[in-house]
Amino acid sequence: MSPVHARKKRTKLVIATAVVAGALITTGVALNANADTAHEPTGAGSPSAAPLTLSAGARSTLIQQAQAGTDDTARRIGLGAQEKLVVKDVVKDADGTVHTRYERTYGGLPVLGGDLIVHTAPSGKSEGVTRNTEAAIKVASLTPKIATAKAATQALTAARAAGSESTSADTAPRKVIWAAGGKPVLAYETVVGGLQDDGTPNQLHVITDAATGKKLYEHQAIETGTGKTRYSGTVSLSTTKSGTKYQLKDTSRGGHQTTNLARKESGKGTLFTDADNVWGTGRSSSSSKDQTAAADAAYGAQVTWDFYKKTFGRNGIKNNGKAAYSRVHFSTNYVNAFWDDDCFCMTYGDGEGNTHPLTALDVAGHEMSHGVTSNTAGLEYSGESGGLNEATSDIFGTGVEFFAKNTTDKGDYLIGEKIDINGDGTPLRYMDKPSKDGASADYWSSTVGNKDVHLSSGVANHFFYLLSEGSGAKTINGVKYNSPTVNGSKVTGIGRAKALKIWYKALTEYMTSTTNYKGARKATLSAAKGLYGSTSTEYKTVAAAWAAVNVK
Repeated sequence: MSPVHARKKRTKLVIATAVVAGALITTGVALNANADTAHEPTGAGSPSAAPLTLSAGARSTLIQQAQAGTDDTARRIGLGAQEKLVVKDVVKDADGTVHTRYERTYGGLPVLGGDLIVHTAPSGKSEGVTRNTEAAIKVASLTPKIATAKAATQALTAARAAGSESTSADTAPRKVIWAAGGKPVLAYETVVGGLQDDGTPNQLHVITDAATGKKLYEHQAIETGTGKTRYSGTVSLSTTKSGTKYQLKDTSRGGHQTTNLARKESGKGTLFTDADNVWGTGRSSSSSKDQTAAADAAYGAQVTWDFYKKTFGRNGIKNNGKAAYSRVHFSTNYVNAFWDDDCFCMTYGDGEGNTHPLTALDVAGHEMSHGVTSNTAGLEYSGESGGLNEATSDIFGTGVEFFAKNTTDKGDYLIGEKIDINGDGTPLRYMDKPSKDGASADYWSSTVGNKDVHLSSGVANHFFYLLSEGSGAKTINGVKYNSPTVNGSKVTGIGRAKALKIWYKALTEYMTSTTNYKGARKATLSAAKGLYGSTSTEYKTVAAAWAAVNVK
C-alpha cells in the first residue's frame, strides 16, 4: 500500500547481496520488456483447464520430475550450452496440461529477466513457451571490466538519492546476467538495505553493467499493502493453547503466527499470548502491547488463506502448506504496511499517532497477495509490470473482502476504505473509475508505465471491475459505482468469481516477470480460452474489457 502522510525518517543503510524478490520500485528507469509469447491453448476450452488442487507431495513430485529433466527441456526449447534451468513452480490443470515455471542461469550466474514457462499437453507434447527474452543467452565474456567497488558506490549513490543520509557496505555485489532490458549483458546486482525515507525497510536492487559501469536498472524488493477487531467486528480466531495461556498461532493454516514488534523495526517480534483467548477490545490504543491490531492481522491472514484455498485450491502463499507470519506495531507513527519475501512475512504500522493501524481486511489480502505474485509470475515492481503487480494485490485483496462476507466490512471495489489514510473518509483507490483518486490511470497510454505503480495499476483495476461488473451505474452492497469506457462501449460483466479465476490462471500460468499490459491481455485471453473456450462469452468479455481501457 502507498503511504500518504509519509514520516521522514533517515537511517544508515547497508549493502547486501540477495536474490531478486520480484518487487521493483518506480524510479523513472523504464523497463524495456520484450512482449510475452503467450501460449494459446489448442483446444476449445472447458472448466477442465482449471488448475488442480495438488497435495504437497504431488506438487513436490512434479517439481522433482521437472528438475530432473531440465537439461532435456533446455535443449528442446533452444537454450545454449551454458544455460541451465531451475524449476520455480509447477501448475497442473484438471485436463492434464502442465505449466512449468523456470528461472535461468548462464555460466552458473543467475539470469535476471530470463524466467520462462513451458506448457506441456497431457500427451507430453509441447504446447509452447512463454518467455521474457530471446531463446538463447549469449554474453561475450564473464569477466567484469569494472571493480565491484564501483558498482557498490553506484548503489549507495542511488540509496542516498532515495533519502539515506549515511550508507555503508556490508558484502560485495554479485555477478548476474541482466536480460530484462534487451540484449543480455554481464552485470552486477547490488542490494542496499536499511530503511527507506518513510521508515519502510529497504531492499534497493541496483543493476550495473559490468563492462561500462553504467546503471542499467534499479528496483525495490519490498512491496508496500474470538477477536474484537477494529475493522471487522467480533470474529472467530484459530489459536493454540500452551500451558495456561493461549497463543495467537493458527496450526490449522500452516502455523501462521501474529507477533508484536513493539515499535522495533527488525526481528520476528514476540508471539502474542493471552490468558482468556479473547483478543483485543474493538478499539485501537497507542500502546505497543495493543491486541486489537493483532486480532485484525490474524483475522486477515486467516481469511486470506481460506480465500486462496477455497477459490483456487492454493495451499498457502507458496502453495506448499506453510504459512507466512504477521508482525504488528512496526516502528512509530508508521503509515504503511508491507510484504517482505526475505522474512516471508507481513508487517503493519500503527499509522498517525500510533492509533490507526493499517490492519484492515483488504489491506491484509492486498499485501499477502504480493507474496503470491512473487512466488508465481514475479512481476517486477516498476513500469507496467509494477502496475500489474499492484493491481493483482488490489484484485485479490478485493476478492478476500468479498469472500469474508463480513457484515462489519462488506465487500466492495474500494481499496483501503477503512483505514482512512487520506483523513477525510475517502479510500486509497477506486476500481470502477481509478481517476477518482485524482491521480490513477483509467486507461492505458504509452506513458502509463512512467507513473508510480500504485497509479498505473488503475488500468488493470478498471479492467477487472469491468470484467466483473460491467460498465455504467450500479449499486453493490450499498456502494454506488459508475464505470466508464474509453470508447463509449457498453460492457456486461461476467461476475467476480469468473473474473478472479481468469486473473489467477493468467498470473500463475502465463505471466512472467516483465509482462506488460499488452502481455496481460494475451495472458488473460489464454486463461479465458483454457477455462471457457475461444467462442465463449467469457473470452469475448475479456477482450471487450481490455478494449474498454484502451489495451488492444
